[in-house]
Amino acid sequence: MFDPIIILAALLCGMVSRAMGLPALIGYLGAGFVVHEMNVSGGELLHQLAEVGITLLLFTIGLKLQPRQLLKANVWGTTVLQILLMQGAFLALLMLAGWLFPSLGLGFGTAMVLAFALTFSSTVFVIQLMQERGEMASRHANLAINILILQDLAAVLFLVFSSSKLPEAGALLLLLLIPARPLIFRLLTHCGHGELFTLFGLVLAIGGAALFESMGIKGDLGALLIGAALAGHQKSKELSRNLLHFKDLFLVGFFLSIGMDGWPQGEIIALSVALGLLAVLKPLLFFPVMTRLHTPPRTALLSALALGNYSEFGLIVIAVAASTGWVDSQWTSALSLTIAVSFLLSSLMNKQSHALYQRWHDTIRSFETRRVRELQPDTRGARVMVLGMGNIGTGAYDAIAEHHGAEVMGIDDNDKKLAVHRTEHRRVAAADASDPDFWHSVDLEKLELVMLALTNHQENLLVCKLLKGMGYQGRIAAVVRFREETEELERMGVSAFNLYAQAGAGFAAHVEEGLGAR
Repeated sequence: MFDPIIILAALLCGMVSRAMGLPALIGYLGAGFVVHEMNVSGGELLHQLAEVGITLLLFTIGLKLQPRQLLKANVWGTTVLQILLMQGAFLALLMLAGWLFPSLGLGFGTAMVLAFALTFSSTVFVIQLMQERGEMASRHANLAINILILQDLAAVLFLVFSSSKLPEAGALLLLLLIPARPLIFRLLTHCGHGELFTLFGLVLAIGGAALFESMGIKGDLGALLIGAALAGHQKSKELSRNLLHFKDLFLVGFFLSIGMDGWPQGEIIALSVALGLLAVLKPLLFFPVMTRLHTPPRTALLSALALGNYSEFGLIVIAVAASTGWVDSQWTSALSLTIAVSFLLSSLMNKQSHALYQRWHDTIRSFETRRVRELQPDTRGARVMVLGMGNIGTGAYDAIAEHHGAEVMGIDDNDKKLAVHRTEHRRVAAADASDPDFWHSVDLEKLELVMLALTNHQENLLVCKLLKGMGYQGRIAAVVRFREETEELERMGVSAFNLYAQAGAGFAAHVEEGLGAR
């Protein structure tokens, strides 16, 4: 039975963590260790909730997946080089630890598997971090998540190899899911927008994972692939939003289960903590590799810092290796502690990531390659900028462009979306609105109006603070959805347009205009 004490501990620790300026997930992690010390068991239900959370996470990642992005050199190149370099570095460190402390029982085989598990970074942690900071649409979030997807695929290949279990011959029938895509979208449309629509999404994610498992393929990989097969459609975006809170709630179980696995024994505790602290070295490897592969330095820095932790997939790798007798089972709890330490350290690092870039701006920019420099957008003559060229941003752009023409410029970071806008003769450019380097290329004295039509309130706030900090004196307008968001932006001198509050007035004006014409 699931003990209510577990829920209460997660709530209290999450609130304390948030009050300290840390992500709530750190509190959930701590709650797991607290509950373990209280000898409270979560039972099988907690682990099932954690598994569902990871399945939904990978499914929603798949819904947003752009396979073309994975083929970029700075994505696959960074992933391959990082795995090889970290595998060698951690193997050397573990072999040294085994030589200095023979009681650890670190043979070559155990060290190899542990080193491989430590090369991965946490998909769960990075997405939770980016969502809380409102940066899911940023370039550094996209780069980090694409690298994590390739890492997860590498982990899945290891699991297939280690289990000595090949996919069933009938797994080829799964390819029929590709031509079934239009039918699935038709069914999603038929389900409307309410609970039936969300329920169908849960069936696709959980049922799809079970289908792949039955064919001898890792279920989590199946959820990712089914999500990817549905990516790019408007219904997939809506489905991702509907599943967001379910995913977040179930992932609380994942973080709790890490702490509740308990503590390792003896000298292994010291080694676990030391390995957790060594996660700080990961960004030092990621950053130079990314910049050498023509990633803008700021994007590389923020992505590298986000990836400075260890992965939940590492636990799965160790658990499978323990079941096959490759490593001792005690290394599962050891890695749990290592992951917990890395999460705490990574949270502290990422809290200072933007300040770190501003402090060391010139040094970090020195890593910029010539190819990156040549891709800077041309913003000359722009007096009005629309940030976010979705439906709302496009409508605002078209209305203002009727009077100001080429002096209006749209900014977005979606290459596919920008290509459509260019065919319709809109002046657009690819840039990250939260990147101070982009704004350094803009003549802020001549810029009269910035219109924020970005994906969420946190991202709007981030851009407003950045512009104010750079001395921008022009007008800023933003789209909001809730009254508290309006109040927060207006305190900063930003004109806020509440979609929900002012939609009624717009509707009434439209009806009156129609009646007058009649």
